[in-house]
Amino acid sequence: MDCYKEFAHIYDELINSDIDYSAWASKILGICSEYNIDRKNYLDLACGTGNLTIEIVSEFKHIWAVDLSSDMLCVAEKKIRDAGIKAKFLCRDICELNLNLNNTFNLITCCLDSTNYILEEENFKKYLLGVYDLLKEDGLFVFDVNSYYKLTKVLGNNTYNFDSDNLVYIWENYLENDIVEMSLTFFAKEGQVYRRFDEQHSERAYKEEYIESVIKEVGLEIIKKMDNYEDKIVCENTERICYVLKK
Repeated sequence: MDCYKEFAHIYDELINSDIDYSAWASKILGICSEYNIDRKNYLDLACGTGNLTIEIVSEFKHIWAVDLSSDMLCVAEKKIRDAGIKAKFLCRDICELNLNLNNTFNLITCCLDSTNYILEEENFKKYLLGVYDLLKEDGLFVFDVNSYYKLTKVLGNNTYNFDSDNLVYIWENYLENDIVEMSLTFFAKEGQVYRRFDEQHSERAYKEEYIESVIKEVGLEIIKKMDNYEDKIVCENTERICYVLKK
């Protein structure tokens, strides 16, 4: 995986100012309480540096976390280990969820638009089928996507930049055939100099109609659909759509 290598070590600095993981976790756990989900087995897919994982793990007895980037997993493992929490970490593609486990899960999450990184529609279906197989009967799967509106209208072909004392980046986007190619150039301060590294990311803009047709096809049920983990109705300019599915 070419992305999230050097990026893993500065990821938290960038993302924590924009994402309230504690609020997301509180919403997810509230939904678990609403549906009487047993707090036994939890699986976090595309866990990244474990920011959501660590907010939820104390509520569950057994925890697994999966990511395709070994660099991100190393950061997540240290973070969770330092918190005195035991968890199992697996380096896997979320579209190939043959984990060879003797467990199924009461709660599975895949957050922060990780699902948009699935670029092929056939792999999107494989991903949901893999989740279906790993989910207990009456278990919950919570995931979110960057909306079609956000990826095509907000990110689209635009360029962004960020500048702080220790980090500068330039983020250039190119949209074609519902896929946004993102080129990021970073300059990270090390001592008295700045070191450059580059990242390439791609996300597919999925329309709600397609997502929901595949959900139905694989046998999962949508029990909630929210605007950015809040009790707000999804509208035409919603940027993050959160789905809660039940088996």
